[in-house]
Amino acid sequence: MLDANLKAQLQAYMEMVVEPIELVANLGDDAKSGELRALLQEIETMSSQVTYTERPDDTQRKPSFAINRVGTDISIVFAGIPMGHEFTSLVLALLQVGGHPIKLEEDVIQQIRDLPGDYEFETFFSLSCQNCPDTVQALNTMSVINPRIRHTSIDGALFQDEVTEREVMSVPTMFLNGKEFGQGRTTIEALLARLDTGASERQAKALSEKEPFDVLVVGGGPAGAAAAVYAARKGIRTGVVSERFGGQVLDTMTIENFISVKETTGPQFATALEEHVRDYDVDIMNIQKAAELVPGKGMTELKLANGGSLKSRSVVLATGARWREINVPGEKEYRNKGVAYCPHCDGPLFKGKRVAVIGGGNSGVEAGIDLAGLVEHVTLIEFDDAMRADDVLQRKLRSLPNVTIITSAQTTEIHGDGSRVTGLQYTDRKSGESHHVELAGVFVQIGLIPNTEWLEGTIALSPHGEIEIDARGETSVPGVFAAGDATTVPYKQIVIAAGDGAKAALSAFDHLIRSSVDMSQEAEQQAVTTA
Repeated sequence: MLDANLKAQLQAYMEMVVEPIELVANLGDDAKSGELRALLQEIETMSSQVTYTERPDDTQRKPSFAINRVGTDISIVFAGIPMGHEFTSLVLALLQVGGHPIKLEEDVIQQIRDLPGDYEFETFFSLSCQNCPDTVQALNTMSVINPRIRHTSIDGALFQDEVTEREVMSVPTMFLNGKEFGQGRTTIEALLARLDTGASERQAKALSEKEPFDVLVVGGGPAGAAAAVYAARKGIRTGVVSERFGGQVLDTMTIENFISVKETTGPQFATALEEHVRDYDVDIMNIQKAAELVPGKGMTELKLANGGSLKSRSVVLATGARWREINVPGEKEYRNKGVAYCPHCDGPLFKGKRVAVIGGGNSGVEAGIDLAGLVEHVTLIEFDDAMRADDVLQRKLRSLPNVTIITSAQTTEIHGDGSRVTGLQYTDRKSGESHHVELAGVFVQIGLIPNTEWLEGTIALSPHGEIEIDARGETSVPGVFAAGDATTVPYKQIVIAAGDGAKAALSAFDHLIRSSVDMSQEAEQQAVTTA
């Protein structure tokens, strides 16, 4: 079941298990049940603390298994075989149930323990989803800390009937006590913000009481992380406020063009970014949304969506970008109900179905190629007269027998039956004729839009909403700098964002030095005038 490399990794981790754990499997006669049996039996041989048993139960999902800490109520359940991206979730579950220390701040651990009531979570994932492990691991960790929180992770590809019945059309999708709770990557902090109703108010108060920063970075992607590291290395008070550390990188499947790193995944790269920043004296304030920037002489205030505020002598804006929407009727209504933006994450849920990809650039064509190996048929729709993707990608897409390419087509509406997508309408831009395509899913891949709406009227923005910057990364507001995909810099690439983040931080430091000199000279002049 495990290749030599994975087996060696898992063997090393299993040596860290200090509490006796029991692997309890519920299996059928199918091939997947056989695979799971082989995996669990192999894990049993790796530690004297592990025992394996089978307890057939026709009322439960098959194949599935629980990881139980013997003599306690601590348990984590997987329905399916957690390999692929979920292999790390399996390893972490074995370690945490097995008594390995959980790496969380003590106040967060206590907040989890203090949650009132009982919580029965279920999370649907796919093995190709790079965002799912963060959600699975967050809920697993919470269930180990507080056994009144129960969590079952479900491989949607193995339980297609349940996926259809519960109308799961995006992963990860979470259910709480039988009702849909949310979709998408999440963290323990974000979950606590929803479950602990008083957390937001307490957090806003604590943030507002912080001392002013020398450099405050807004955004936790490559640009923000680089800015934080370069500022902190100057020995000045540095803070990072971010909606989700890692930013857009978290939605990237594979990274092969960051110099010196031959290949990695987006989530792995995001984790490395955060670990690097935490090596320095940086105050990281995650799961915080910026709402308003209030410039002032010598001090800028950042107001947050939760009512809190932060102050700093200089600011680096690195708010990044998000997937651009097509803005047609039906898109918002059927988001996560057939309208998707991550083919790697949600593609397996459309196995054997007909889907469309909107967009003929590199991301759209790559999505079409990936989906063609999973679904019955892919229709790629491009607005322009020709696709804009690299030639090698276009040749690959055209070679696939279950792909139809339509150019000069404007998508005008996404249709549904009230609960899920059933098709889309497009207009032939040459003939003016309208056409309907029956579909189960629509994957939108038409580029990015900067996260800058909250800055309108405060900072000079380009017609496309990008923050206008000069060669030093300075904006139209003195003491406020910007970097990354939210700015007018050409070529939105990770390596460029990181370099510009470093440049913006160095420019902010230079601004602080010059401001200090100017203030000293002004004070001396006032003293002379008074005398």
